[in-house]
Order: sequence, then C-alpha cells, then structure tokens
Amino acid sequence: MKQHAVLEEKVKRYESMLNKALKAFEISPQENSHLRDVADDFSNMAGSYYNDGVHFLEEGDIVNALVCFSYGHAWLDAGVKLGVFKVNDENLFTI
Repeated sequence: MKQHAVLEEKVKRYESMLNKALKAFEISPQENSHLRDVADDFSNMAGSYYNDGVHFLEEGDIVNALVCFSYGHAWLDAGVKLGVFKVNDENLFTI
C-alpha cells in the first residue's frame, strides 16, 4: 500500500532545506557585471520566498508556506544551474 506524504512534515522539511540552502552558496560573478545582478536577483527572490513562507506558517496557511519554500529553493537551484552560485552540497542543490 502506498503511503501518502504528511503535509506538515513536508512543510517542515522544505523550510529546513531552504533555510540551510540560503546559507550554503556563494555568489560567483564579479561585482558590476550583469551576471552579478542576476545572482543578486535570484538570491533576493529565494530569501523573499523564505520570508513569505514563514509568514504563511505563522498564519496557519501551510499549503502556501510549502509553495513558497519550494519556489525559493527553485530560485537557488536555477542559480546553481546558471553558474551564478557556487555550492558544494549535493543534498541541498541539483549539481
């Protein structure tokens, strides 16, 4: 029998993963370059989604919290794939 994911556990896991990921990357491009602006934008989007997710958790809206944590992590993964972030953790990022 297939066991379904428990939403509360998944939200906690994704919040933790994004929280760790936000601390586990370095911006690669040099200052005053277009790619530095891209890296800053991606990083800011990830941080904003994290903050929004925390807000939704505080409001008891765990579905939108999960969406925010997932989207925030997607911005970081996109930055890794684009090459604007340096990372070392294969468990936190798609390397």
